[in-house]
Amino acid sequence: MQAGEAPIQCVILVGGLGTRLGALTAACPKPLLPVNGKPFLDTVLWHVARFGFERVLLLAGHQADMVVDYAGTCPHRDRLMIDVVADPNPLGTAGALRHSADMLDETFLLLNGDSVFDFNWLDLVPLLGACGALVTMALRRLADASRFGAADLNGDRITGFRDRGDPAGGFINGGVYLMRREIIAGLPARGSLESDVLPLLARRGDVRGKPYSGFFLDIGVPAAYAAADSLVANHLRRPAVFFDRDGVLNRDQGNIGSRERFEWITGAIDAVKVVNDCGWFAFLATSQAGGARGDYDEDAVRALHNHMQRELRSHGAHMDDIRYCPFHPDGNVAKYSRGSSRQKPEPGMIPDLLQHWPVERKRSALIGDKQSDIDAAALAGIRGCLFSGGNLLDSVNSTVLTPPRQ
Repeated sequence: MQAGEAPIQCVILVGGLGTRLGALTAACPKPLLPVNGKPFLDTVLWHVARFGFERVLLLAGHQADMVVDYAGTCPHRDRLMIDVVADPNPLGTAGALRHSADMLDETFLLLNGDSVFDFNWLDLVPLLGACGALVTMALRRLADASRFGAADLNGDRITGFRDRGDPAGGFINGGVYLMRREIIAGLPARGSLESDVLPLLARRGDVRGKPYSGFFLDIGVPAAYAAADSLVANHLRRPAVFFDRDGVLNRDQGNIGSRERFEWITGAIDAVKVVNDCGWFAFLATSQAGGARGDYDEDAVRALHNHMQRELRSHGAHMDDIRYCPFHPDGNVAKYSRGSSRQKPEPGMIPDLLQHWPVERKRSALIGDKQSDIDAAALAGIRGCLFSGGNLLDSVNSTVLTPPRQ
């Protein structure tokens, strides 16, 4: 992975015995227990996919055959390439990671498969790039941290770990790490990443941490698992910002069909990131009539959007999903020369996204630079916010995330 580029590989630990859940995990890996009507790992992978990771490595152990079967039928296979590595013997979390060394990218995201921590995972990317450490990890402050391993934090440096946190509160390990493959050199063949490896790395100054305040759920004990159904269902739903493209995210110079002619608007990347940091969905919904005119083809549109995503991810931001419309009735390319319910001011792209994502419509908004954008938002039943130029971050903060009182 080149310097500054965000990772596309996510490694997930799914091999634990789950003994604290008793009979529930005797014949089923803990991450595959049903939560909200589907395997809990579905929820973890839903986040993995929306943050733009492309490849997943499941490190299995207990009931590994069930993990292999799951990988073959997972509903997120359309967005993720999923591989499974099974421990031949119980190796612990550190041993499992070492056992998979040949399949690891230079930098990768590591997750616990039995927990979900809902914050902007890509915010760890700039931190790892700036500090030079082997590991950056997410911390969660809890009012009662006694059930979890806790971290001692000095600035962004984690100076040590404790087996159990303080009942009076503290920072716990959130189970989300960004790691360099160099960590493999210090891993034992069998052992715990949390107990045996991270404390040693912390004493060397090789672990950085940052607190986040998003939704956190660990299903590892009966009480937490019993409450998981309603908690997961509620946490998935959130507001969204629908971004127009030309004139909002990038300067509208006409027929922007390649990265060479693409130039970000001032504050655009920061605007997307602040939406991510707030926990809202960020969507791109753009009319691209240049396809109907023959200025560029759909491959060029997709290539440009992939370029945008790479740039966003390298700065700790991302689009959760993208829609575009290449149709226009005045076009001269027969395939695209027609009207479409997706061509603004028609709202079609917005309902499509609303159908595929659990969006809280009432607080959502579209930001565009033309009246057709605002009309499309109104037809879709969401707020429309007109961007007239300047710094997009300022506009998103003032008109979208904190709208004026009625």
